[in-house]
Amino acid sequence: MSVIYNSMYYIASGGLILIGLYIVLVKTNLIKIVIGLNFIDTGINILLICIGYIRGKTAPIFSDPGIKSTSVVDPVPQALVLTAIVIGVAVLALALSIVIKVYEHNKTLNVTKIKGLKW
Repeated sequence: MSVIYNSMYYIASGGLILIGLYIVLVKTNLIKIVIGLNFIDTGINILLICIGYIRGKTAPIFSDPGIKSTSVVDPVPQALVLTAIVIGVAVLALALSIVIKVYEHNKTLNVTKIKGLKW
């Protein structure tokens, strides 16, 4: 039972990545494709946090003088994911603004009907 509980976040992150990949590959609406990319981004962030977590260790906050550096988790994955979240929000905003401009120019969000895209 503890193996399933420990791997629950790995399964959830893999599920989010696979759902996002399915959306990007199958859907033809540009907004749905951007949402699929956001699913992939969120799944990767959860996976990085899961990889950086060590059971039984605490957060890397040295406010208590009795905490040793060997009893805390590595803060680098947390900082990496925090940076990735900020970059992901910026990329999402940029992608949605590009979708708006594509809609204004072509009057459709369907990828197969947009002029200029050759498949």
